[in-house]
Amino acid sequence: MALSYDQLTAITEKKFLPKLVDNIFNSNALLMKLKAKEALQSGGDKIVAPLGYAETSASGWYQGSETISTSDNEVITAAEYDWKQLYANISITRRDELRNSGDAAMINFVKSKVMIAEKTIRNKLSTGLYNDGSDAKQIQGLKLALSTSNTLGGIDQSLYSWWQANVDASTTTLTIAAMQGMYGDCGEGTEYPDLIVSDQDNFDRYYALLQPSQRFAAEDMAKGGFKSLQFNGIPCVVDAACAAGDMYFLNTDYITLSPHKDENMRLEPFIKPVNQNIKLAKIFWMGALTHTNSRRQGLLDAITA
Repeated sequence: MALSYDQLTAITEKKFLPKLVDNIFNSNALLMKLKAKEALQSGGDKIVAPLGYAETSASGWYQGSETISTSDNEVITAAEYDWKQLYANISITRRDELRNSGDAAMINFVKSKVMIAEKTIRNKLSTGLYNDGSDAKQIQGLKLALSTSNTLGGIDQSLYSWWQANVDASTTTLTIAAMQGMYGDCGEGTEYPDLIVSDQDNFDRYYALLQPSQRFAAEDMAKGGFKSLQFNGIPCVVDAACAAGDMYFLNTDYITLSPHKDENMRLEPFIKPVNQNIKLAKIFWMGALTHTNSRRQGLLDAITA
Protein backbone atom coordinates (compact mmCIF):
# COMPACT_ATOMS: atom_id res chain seq x y z
CA MET A 1 0.00 0.00 0.00
CA ALA A 2 1.36 3.43 -1.00
CA LEU A 3 2.26 5.99 1.65
CA SER A 4 -0.71 8.19 2.50
CA TYR A 5 -0.72 11.97 2.20
CA ASP A 6 -0.45 12.30 5.97
CA GLN A 7 2.47 9.88 6.13
CA LEU A 8 4.34 11.73 3.37
CA THR A 9 3.73 15.02 5.18
CA ALA A 10 4.89 13.67 8.54
CA ILE A 11 8.06 12.15 7.08
CA THR A 12 8.88 15.35 5.19
CA GLU A 13 8.20 17.58 8.20
CA LYS A 14 10.12 15.52 10.74
CA LYS A 15 12.96 14.09 8.68
CA PHE A 16 13.64 16.39 5.76
CA LEU A 17 12.40 19.90 6.64
CA PRO A 18 14.85 20.62 9.51
CA LYS A 19 17.75 19.61 7.29
CA LEU A 20 16.36 21.76 4.49
CA VAL A 21 16.29 24.85 6.75
CA ASP A 22 19.84 24.21 8.00
CA ASN A 23 21.18 23.70 4.49
CA ILE A 24 19.53 26.87 3.20
CA PHE A 25 20.93 29.18 5.84
CA ASN A 26 24.33 27.48 6.12
CA SER A 27 24.92 27.70 2.38
CA ASN A 28 25.58 31.43 2.36
CA ALA A 29 27.85 33.31 4.77
CA LEU A 30 25.57 36.34 4.97
CA LEU A 31 22.43 34.24 5.38
CA MET A 32 24.13 32.24 8.13
CA LYS A 33 25.05 35.41 10.03
CA LEU A 34 21.58 36.93 9.59
CA LYS A 35 19.86 33.69 10.60
CA ALA A 36 21.75 33.74 13.90
CA LYS A 37 20.26 37.17 14.64
CA GLU A 38 16.84 36.82 13.01
CA ALA A 39 13.89 38.48 14.74
CA LEU A 40 10.59 36.61 14.48
CA GLN A 41 7.59 38.84 13.86
CA SER A 42 4.07 38.20 15.12
CA GLY A 43 2.10 40.09 12.49
CA GLY A 44 0.92 43.55 11.57
CA ASP A 45 0.23 45.34 8.31
CA LYS A 46 3.95 46.07 7.94
CA ILE A 47 7.14 45.39 9.87
CA VAL A 48 7.92 48.61 11.73
CA ALA A 49 11.54 49.29 12.71
CA PRO A 50 12.09 52.27 15.06
CA LEU A 51 14.98 54.57 14.11
CA GLY A 52 16.80 56.98 16.40
CA TYR A 53 18.12 59.69 14.10
CA ALA A 54 18.83 62.76 16.26
CA GLU A 55 20.04 63.82 19.68
CA THR A 56 17.78 65.30 22.35
CA SER A 57 17.95 69.09 22.00
CA ALA A 58 17.04 69.63 25.67
CA SER A 59 20.46 68.76 27.03
CA GLY A 60 23.67 70.49 28.04
CA TRP A 61 25.85 71.61 30.88
CA TYR A 62 24.27 73.65 33.67
CA GLN A 63 25.21 75.07 37.03
CA GLY A 64 23.34 75.19 40.35
CA SER A 65 19.76 76.45 40.09
CA GLU A 66 20.06 77.57 36.49
CA THR A 67 16.90 77.00 34.45
CA ILE A 68 17.16 73.95 32.23
CA SER A 69 15.27 73.35 29.00
CA THR A 70 12.28 71.03 28.94
CA SER A 71 11.58 71.45 25.23
CA ASP A 72 10.92 68.40 23.15
CA ASN A 73 12.20 67.51 19.69
CA GLU A 74 11.64 64.62 17.32
CA VAL A 75 14.40 62.03 17.78
CA ILE A 76 12.67 58.84 16.69
CA THR A 77 10.96 57.87 13.48
CA ALA A 78 10.32 54.46 11.95
CA ALA A 79 11.04 52.58 8.75
CA GLU A 80 8.22 50.39 7.49
CA TYR A 81 8.82 47.24 5.48
CA ASP A 82 6.21 45.33 3.52
CA TRP A 83 5.91 41.60 4.00
CA LYS A 84 7.49 39.60 1.17
CA GLN A 85 6.42 36.05 0.39
CA LEU A 86 8.36 33.10 -0.99
CA TYR A 87 7.31 29.54 -1.78
CA ALA A 88 8.54 26.34 -3.39
CA ASN A 89 6.57 23.28 -4.46
CA ILE A 90 7.28 19.65 -3.65
CA SER A 91 5.32 17.72 -6.28
CA ILE A 92 5.05 14.00 -6.94
CA THR A 93 3.26 12.94 -10.09
CA ARG A 94 1.28 9.71 -10.20
CA ARG A 95 3.79 8.54 -12.82
CA ASP A 96 6.66 9.16 -10.40
CA GLU A 97 4.76 7.41 -7.66
CA LEU A 98 4.25 4.29 -9.76
CA ARG A 99 7.86 4.28 -10.91
CA ASN A 100 9.07 4.50 -7.28
CA SER A 101 6.84 1.85 -5.78
CA GLY A 102 7.63 0.73 -2.26
CA ASP A 103 7.97 2.87 0.83
CA ALA A 104 11.78 3.06 0.78
CA ALA A 105 11.91 4.08 -2.87
CA MET A 106 9.20 6.69 -2.36
CA ILE A 107 10.94 8.18 0.69
CA ASN A 108 14.18 8.51 -1.29
CA PHE A 109 12.26 10.13 -4.13
CA VAL A 110 10.62 12.62 -1.75
CA LYS A 111 14.05 13.38 -0.32
CA SER A 112 15.32 14.30 -3.79
CA LYS A 113 12.28 16.51 -4.34
CA VAL A 114 12.87 18.27 -1.02
CA MET A 115 16.50 18.87 -2.01
CA ILE A 116 15.32 20.57 -5.20
CA ALA A 117 12.95 22.78 -3.19
CA GLU A 118 15.80 23.55 -0.81
CA LYS A 119 18.07 24.65 -3.65
CA THR A 120 15.29 26.79 -5.09
CA ILE A 121 14.55 28.63 -1.83
CA ARG A 122 18.27 29.01 -1.10
CA ASN A 123 18.89 30.65 -4.47
CA LYS A 124 15.82 32.88 -4.18
CA LEU A 125 16.79 34.11 -0.70
CA SER A 126 20.45 34.57 -1.64
CA THR A 127 19.49 36.61 -4.70
CA GLY A 128 16.94 38.58 -2.70
CA LEU A 129 19.60 39.72 -0.24
CA TYR A 130 21.04 41.85 -3.06
CA ASN A 131 17.77 43.01 -4.61
CA ASP A 132 18.05 46.55 -5.94
CA GLY A 133 14.33 47.22 -5.82
CA SER A 134 13.70 46.35 -9.46
CA ASP A 135 11.66 43.33 -8.31
CA ALA A 136 9.10 44.75 -5.90
CA LYS A 137 8.03 41.27 -4.78
CA GLN A 138 11.44 40.52 -3.29
CA ILE A 139 12.80 41.63 0.06
CA GLN A 140 14.47 45.05 0.10
CA GLY A 141 18.05 43.95 -0.47
CA LEU A 142 21.47 45.45 0.03
CA LYS A 143 21.72 47.02 -3.41
CA LEU A 144 18.60 49.03 -2.63
CA ALA A 145 19.54 49.81 0.97
CA LEU A 146 23.15 50.83 0.39
CA SER A 147 22.41 53.98 -1.55
CA THR A 148 22.12 57.73 -1.12
CA SER A 149 19.04 58.24 -3.27
CA ASN A 150 16.64 55.27 -2.93
CA THR A 151 13.50 54.95 -0.84
CA LEU A 152 14.18 52.44 1.92
CA GLY A 153 11.57 51.47 4.48
CA GLY A 154 9.37 54.27 3.16
CA ILE A 155 12.03 56.95 3.81
CA ASP A 156 13.64 58.85 0.93
CA GLN A 157 17.41 58.73 1.36
CA SER A 158 17.93 61.74 -0.89
CA LEU A 159 16.01 63.90 1.60
CA TYR A 160 17.66 62.66 4.80
CA SER A 161 21.42 62.38 5.01
CA TRP A 162 21.18 60.33 8.24
CA TRP A 163 19.49 57.55 6.20
CA GLN A 164 22.15 57.42 3.48
CA ALA A 165 24.73 54.66 3.22
CA ASN A 166 28.41 55.16 2.39
CA VAL A 167 28.76 54.50 -1.32
CA ASP A 168 31.91 54.86 -3.42
CA ALA A 169 31.06 54.56 -7.10
CA SER A 170 34.26 56.18 -8.39
CA THR A 171 37.08 53.97 -7.09
CA THR A 172 37.81 51.32 -9.69
CA THR A 173 41.01 49.78 -8.30
CA LEU A 174 40.86 47.76 -5.11
CA THR A 175 43.52 48.82 -2.62
CA ILE A 176 43.99 48.40 1.10
CA ALA A 177 43.64 52.17 1.40
CA ALA A 178 40.27 52.12 -0.38
CA MET A 179 39.03 49.34 1.88
CA GLN A 180 40.30 51.08 5.00
CA GLY A 181 38.68 54.34 3.92
CA MET A 182 35.30 52.66 3.49
CA TYR A 183 35.69 50.74 6.74
CA GLY A 184 36.42 53.98 8.57
CA ASP A 185 33.52 55.84 6.93
CA CYS A 186 31.12 53.19 8.23
CA GLY A 187 32.37 53.28 11.79
CA GLU A 188 32.22 55.40 14.89
CA GLY A 189 33.34 54.64 18.43
CA THR A 190 33.01 50.89 18.89
CA GLU A 191 30.63 50.39 15.95
CA TYR A 192 32.31 49.18 12.78
CA PRO A 193 31.44 46.66 10.06
CA ASP A 194 31.56 43.03 11.16
CA LEU A 195 31.40 41.40 7.71
CA ILE A 196 32.76 42.16 4.23
CA VAL A 197 31.08 40.45 1.29
CA SER A 198 32.22 40.51 -2.32
CA ASP A 199 32.13 38.61 -5.58
CA GLN A 200 34.91 36.12 -6.34
CA ASP A 201 36.97 38.57 -8.42
CA ASN A 202 37.15 41.16 -5.64
CA PHE A 203 37.92 38.48 -3.09
CA ASP A 204 40.80 37.34 -5.31
CA ARG A 205 42.01 40.93 -5.67
CA TYR A 206 42.07 41.34 -1.91
CA TYR A 207 43.88 38.02 -1.57
CA ALA A 208 46.56 39.26 -3.99
CA LEU A 209 47.05 42.42 -1.93
CA LEU A 210 47.99 40.48 1.18
CA GLN A 211 51.37 39.07 2.11
CA PRO A 212 51.26 35.26 2.60
CA SER A 213 51.80 35.65 6.34
CA GLN A 214 48.78 37.97 6.55
CA ARG A 215 46.25 35.62 4.96
CA PHE A 216 44.33 34.65 8.06
CA ALA A 217 40.91 33.06 7.94
CA ALA A 218 38.07 34.14 10.20
CA GLU A 219 37.39 31.36 12.70
CA ASP A 220 33.60 31.71 12.78
CA MET A 221 33.37 31.53 9.01
CA ALA A 222 35.76 28.57 8.86
CA LYS A 223 33.54 26.67 11.28
CA GLY A 224 30.64 27.30 8.92
CA GLY A 225 32.59 25.86 6.02
CA PHE A 226 33.28 29.18 4.30
CA LYS A 227 36.61 30.28 2.92
CA SER A 228 37.45 33.72 4.21
CA LEU A 229 40.16 36.27 4.79
CA GLN A 230 40.35 38.83 7.55
CA PHE A 231 40.37 42.60 7.32
CA ASN A 232 40.78 44.53 10.57
CA GLY A 233 39.83 41.33 12.35
CA ILE A 234 36.53 40.80 10.52
CA PRO A 235 35.77 38.15 7.88
CA CYS A 236 35.84 38.91 4.18
CA VAL A 237 33.88 36.27 2.26
CA VAL A 238 32.66 35.45 -1.24
CA ASP A 239 28.99 35.42 -2.15
CA ALA A 240 28.06 34.13 -5.60
CA ALA A 241 24.93 36.32 -5.56
CA CYS A 242 26.97 39.49 -5.08
CA ALA A 243 27.19 41.56 -8.28
CA ALA A 244 30.50 41.90 -10.10
CA GLY A 245 32.57 44.84 -8.92
CA ASP A 246 30.82 45.16 -5.55
CA MET A 247 32.31 44.90 -2.09
CA TYR A 248 29.95 45.39 0.87
CA PHE A 249 31.04 46.55 4.32
CA LEU A 250 28.22 45.47 6.63
CA ASN A 251 27.35 46.01 10.25
CA THR A 252 24.89 43.17 10.69
CA ASP A 253 23.65 44.59 14.01
CA TYR A 254 21.56 46.91 11.82
CA ILE A 255 20.43 44.40 9.20
CA THR A 256 17.82 41.92 10.37
CA LEU A 257 16.14 38.99 8.72
CA SER A 258 12.59 39.29 10.03
CA PRO A 259 10.37 36.30 9.19
CA HIS A 260 6.81 35.86 10.39
CA LYS A 261 6.83 33.33 13.24
CA ASP A 262 4.02 31.33 11.63
CA GLU A 263 5.38 31.41 8.08
CA ASN A 264 9.05 30.64 8.60
CA MET A 265 9.68 27.69 6.25
CA ARG A 266 6.20 26.33 6.96
CA LEU A 267 5.29 23.07 5.24
CA GLU A 268 1.78 22.92 3.83
CA PRO A 269 0.68 19.24 3.84
CA PHE A 270 0.51 17.10 0.73
CA ILE A 271 -2.79 17.31 -1.11
CA LYS A 272 -4.18 16.24 -4.48
CA PRO A 273 -5.17 19.18 -6.72
CA VAL A 274 -8.53 18.77 -8.43
CA ASN A 275 -7.07 19.24 -11.90
CA GLN A 276 -3.77 17.32 -11.71
CA ASN A 277 -2.78 13.73 -11.01
CA ILE A 278 -0.11 14.65 -8.46
CA LYS A 279 0.58 14.89 -4.77
CA LEU A 280 1.60 18.42 -3.90
CA ALA A 281 3.10 20.09 -0.83
CA LYS A 282 4.43 23.63 -0.48
CA ILE A 283 7.03 25.38 1.66
CA PHE A 284 6.26 28.99 2.57
CA TRP A 285 8.33 31.86 3.96
CA MET A 286 7.15 35.41 4.65
CA GLY A 287 9.19 38.25 6.07
CA ALA A 288 11.49 41.11 5.24
CA LEU A 289 15.09 42.21 5.40
CA THR A 290 14.90 45.22 7.70
CA HIS A 291 17.54 47.95 7.88
CA THR A 292 17.84 50.33 10.82
CA ASN A 293 21.09 52.29 10.31
CA SER A 294 22.29 52.88 6.76
CA ARG A 295 25.13 55.11 7.92
CA ARG A 296 26.89 52.04 9.33
CA GLN A 297 26.89 50.28 5.95
CA GLY A 298 29.25 50.78 3.01
CA LEU A 299 29.68 49.77 -0.61
CA LEU A 300 32.58 49.92 -3.03
CA ASP A 301 30.46 49.86 -6.14
CA ALA A 302 32.77 49.99 -9.15
CA ILE A 303 35.88 47.87 -8.58
CA THR A 304 37.21 46.51 -11.86
CA ALA A 305 40.95 46.13 -11.20
